[in-house]
Amino acid sequence: MTEMQSLEQLKEHQDELEKSLDNYKAPFSFGIGLATKGSSGAILDVLFPAPQLGSDPYSCAVLAHATKWDGTTTTYELDKDTLQTIERSLTVALTNIDYEEETIRSVKLISDAVNNISPVNGKRIAVVSFITDSSDDPFDAIDSYLRLHLLSSRLVQPNTISLDGIFGKLTNCAWTNLGPFEIADFDAKRLSLIADGKDVFVHGVDKFPRMTDYVIPSGVRIADANRVRLGAHLSDGTTIMHEGFCNFNAGTLGASMVEGRISAGVVVGDGSDIGGGASIMGTLSGGGTEVISIGQNCLLGAESGIGISLGDNCVVEAGLYVTAGTLVRVPDGSTVKAKLLSGKDDLLFRRNSTTGIVEVLLRGDNSSWQGLNEELHDN
Repeated sequence: MTEMQSLEQLKEHQDELEKSLDNYKAPFSFGIGLATKGSSGAILDVLFPAPQLGSDPYSCAVLAHATKWDGTTTTYELDKDTLQTIERSLTVALTNIDYEEETIRSVKLISDAVNNISPVNGKRIAVVSFITDSSDDPFDAIDSYLRLHLLSSRLVQPNTISLDGIFGKLTNCAWTNLGPFEIADFDAKRLSLIADGKDVFVHGVDKFPRMTDYVIPSGVRIADANRVRLGAHLSDGTTIMHEGFCNFNAGTLGASMVEGRISAGVVVGDGSDIGGGASIMGTLSGGGTEVISIGQNCLLGAESGIGISLGDNCVVEAGLYVTAGTLVRVPDGSTVKAKLLSGKDDLLFRRNSTTGIVEVLLRGDNSSWQGLNEELHDN
C-alpha cells in the first residue's frame, strides 16, 4: 500500500478497497466491538465504543476488506492477525492525515483489551458487525448489541430498526461487577473467585444489560441505572427518577421527567411527565403490535396508565388507567371507546368523582398542568 499523505489519497485507497469486494455498497450501520465469549462459545456481551451510521466510510472500507465482507447483514470474529492489519491501516490514516474518526480510536482500545486483559468470565475477542439495511432482522448476538448501541447512542429512534427475534439471539447472563457470566457454571466460578479474594455481586439475571455499562448519553440523569436497559433511547434533558424505568427500543424524544414505566416500543415526546407509578402498555406482552406513543407536553398522573396513544398537551389524572376498550363520556354527552380518542391533542381524561364515569374534557390555556419545570431538566 502506498503511504497516504492526504485526504485525496485516502479517498483513492477507500475506492480501491471497495472495488476489491463484489457488489460493495455502504451499509446502513457498522461497528467494531469488544466481545465477551463464554466457555461454551456463546457471546455474552459486546461493547461498541463508536457505532457508525452513515459515517466514517474509510474505516468501513478497511473493515469490509479485512473481513472480506459479502455485503449482507452479518458479523465476524477477528483473529489477532486480522485485528493488527486493521489497526495498522487505520493508524496510517490517523498519523499521516489526522483522520480522527472515532472508529480509529476504538480499534486501538479494543486491540489493547484483547491483548492485555484476561477476564475471569471468558475471553475477550474483537468483532465486526455490518447491518446492510435497517429492515434486516438481527443476525446474531453481535449484531443485536450493535442495534442496542445505536438506540442508546441516539443514532436511531425506537421502532425505526428491526429487532425481530432479538430475544432468541441474546444470552441470558448473570450480570455482575466483574461483567457477564454464563449461568450454567456461575456458582463454581463464584466460589473460585471468592477463594481468590475477589468479591462478586450479582445485580441481575437477564438477556439485556444495564444501559450505563455500555452507553452514557449526554444531558441525562438516571437515579437508578438498574432500571434502564441497553437499547433505551434517552434524549438530552431527560431525567429518570429512582422508580422510573425504560425498556429497550423505547424512550424519550426530548426533555422528559420519568417516574413511571416506559415499556418496550413506547416513545414519549418533549416536555412530557410520566408520573410516579404510571405505566404505559408496550408491544411485548400478548404479541401486541400497536405502538403506543405520548406526544409533547403531556402528563400521566401518579399511578395512572394508558393503553392508547396521547397527542400533544394531554393529561391523564392520577390513578386512572385508560385502555383501548375503556368507555369514555365525551363533551357532547355520548359514550365512545377510548381507542377512538387515541392520538388526539388537548384532552384531559378523568374519572368523575360523583358518578364514577370516565370522561374526557378539552384542555384550555388555563389548565393546572403547564409543563415541566425547566430548571429541573437543565442537565
